[in-house]
Amino acid sequence: MVILEDPDFRDHTFVVIDFEALTPKGRPAEPVEVAAVAGSFRGGQWAESGRFSSLIRPPDDVPVTPFDIAQTGLNATVLRAQRPAALVMASLDARLTAPPYRLVAHHAPTEAGLIAGQREHCPTLAATSLLCTVRLARAAYPDLPSHSLNAVLHHLRIPLPADRHRALPDVELTVQVFARVLADGAAAGRWCSLRDLDQVAGIPPKSARQEPANAPAQPTLF
Repeated sequence: MVILEDPDFRDHTFVVIDFEALTPKGRPAEPVEVAAVAGSFRGGQWAESGRFSSLIRPPDDVPVTPFDIAQTGLNATVLRAQRPAALVMASLDARLTAPPYRLVAHHAPTEAGLIAGQREHCPTLAATSLLCTVRLARAAYPDLPSHSLNAVLHHLRIPLPADRHRALPDVELTVQVFARVLADGAAAGRWCSLRDLDQVAGIPPKSARQEPANAPAQPTLF
């Protein structure tokens, strides 16, 4: 795959990320689950280097609706027993100790907005650019009538898991989509470098980098 010859591409770790969130009326979405799988491309293949997954307790004044429960299977009793977003996002952020990184998400503006809402607790995540696999899929498969995750999975003949709409399964699906769309787009001449990918599908971070003061050393997961 031509793209793998780009040194900048090879040097990056890609962190594929997904949130499940509540969408209360009149206020920003509140995350209730986050998952991330980190990896890079070695010898033409995706090589995973770490993963993270956690449920998140929403604010007490944000209801968990029947629609939310139907979508994810997560109810208020389960979610109220979890750690709040501040602690979960800080825990994830503390693992990002070996840059450079690119975040990857399907419809990345959604993830960018949720990360920006937690920027105080995850300054490294909030300062990291994203690649949107919806935009990559539009470039690689322009004839598809839809580039939703389900539509792209169907096109690529990737089966849906029973727990679709949970963060970690959706991240694992997005990893597969990312690898396939990179290969197909490169074969079609759509891109051959990380710079090309950024031009097609890059999403800039929504906040300036903020370094945590006196942060303790953390083990590198990613």
